[in-house]
Amino acid sequence: MENFIIPFFEAVIISLIMTPIVRKLAFKVGAIDIPKDDRRVHNKPMPLMGGVAIYIAIVVSALTLLPIDKSLISIIIGGTIILISGIIDDLKGLSPKMKIVFQLSAGLVLILGDVKVDFITNPFSSESALLYLKWLSIPITLFWVVGITNTLNLIDGLDGLAAGVAMISSLSLMLVASKFGYGNIIILSAIVAGSCLGFLPYNFNPAKIFMGDTGALFLGFMLAAISIEGVMKSVATIAIIVPILILGVPIFDTTFAIFRRLLNGQSIMSADKGHLHHRLLNRGYSQRKTVLTLYGISGIFGLFAVLVAKYNSKQAVYLSVVLFFITVVVAIKMGLFGSKKK
Repeated sequence: MENFIIPFFEAVIISLIMTPIVRKLAFKVGAIDIPKDDRRVHNKPMPLMGGVAIYIAIVVSALTLLPIDKSLISIIIGGTIILISGIIDDLKGLSPKMKIVFQLSAGLVLILGDVKVDFITNPFSSESALLYLKWLSIPITLFWVVGITNTLNLIDGLDGLAAGVAMISSLSLMLVASKFGYGNIIILSAIVAGSCLGFLPYNFNPAKIFMGDTGALFLGFMLAAISIEGVMKSVATIAIIVPILILGVPIFDTTFAIFRRLLNGQSIMSADKGHLHHRLLNRGYSQRKTVLTLYGISGIFGLFAVLVAKYNSKQAVYLSVVLFFITVVVAIKMGLFGSKKK
C-alpha cells in the first residue's frame, strides 16, 4: 500500500500547478459558464474546462509511474476521446447523441485494450461460479462505461461536489484493489484521487473554476475503467456489488433521476432540480454543508464497499442488498422520485 504515496502527491502537485493555468486559458478561449436558468446555483460567469488540469495530472503521473502496457494505453486514449468531447461541449455545446458516440468510441478503445468485463461471478454459489460473457462482454462493458461516465457528470451541480466524490471513490477503489493485489490499479487510483485533491482548492465553494463536462465526463470514464480493472476482473463473490457501492452516490442519484423523469412523463435526458444536492439545498443546507454531507455519504458507501470486499461472502452480499433497500427508502422519503421540475 505504500506504493500509493508518491503517485498521489505527484498528481496533487501537478493538478495544483496546472489548474490556475487552465483557468486563464478558459477565459482566453471563451469557455465560460454564464448562469441563465434557476437550475444553476452560481450567479456570476465561471471559467470551465478545469478537467484539462485533472487530465494532465493523471496522464503525466501515469506515464511516469506505471508500466506502459496495452491496458494503460487504451485507458489514456479512451480518456483523451472523452476529454475532447468535454472540451467541445464546454466551448460550444455538444448534443447528447454525439456525447454518446464519443463515449461508445472510448469504450471500444478500452475493449480493444482488454479492459472489459469478461465474466460475472454468481454471489449465491458456494463455489463462486463464473459466468463467462463471451460476446456479451462488449455490450455490458459499453453499458458500464457510458453509464458511469454520465453519472458523475449528472451530480456535478455544486462547487467541489464531483471532484470530492471522485476522490473518495478513487481512494475506495484503491483500498479494494490492494485486497486483490492489483498494484498498477492501486497506483492509478491514487493518481486519480490526487489529481482531484489538487483541483479542489480552486473548485471548492466559493469556486474559482468549474471542471465542466471536460472534467466530469473524464473522471467518470476513469472511474469506470478502474472499477473494471480493479474489481470486476477478480473472481471474488462481491465483484459486481463493490463498484456499485463505491460509486453509490452518482449511481443512485442518476437512477432516481431516470425513474423520476419517466414517472413525470419527461425525457430521461431532460434536466431538473430534483437531484439529491438540490433537495438538500431546498432543506436549507448551504452549498458547503450540502457538499460535505454528500462527501460523508460517499465515504460511508466506500467504507462499506471496502468491508464487503474484505469479507467477500454471501453474507456481505446480503448486507449490500439491505443497504440498497435502505437507500431506496431514504430516497422515497426525500422525494427523489417526486415531481421536482425546472
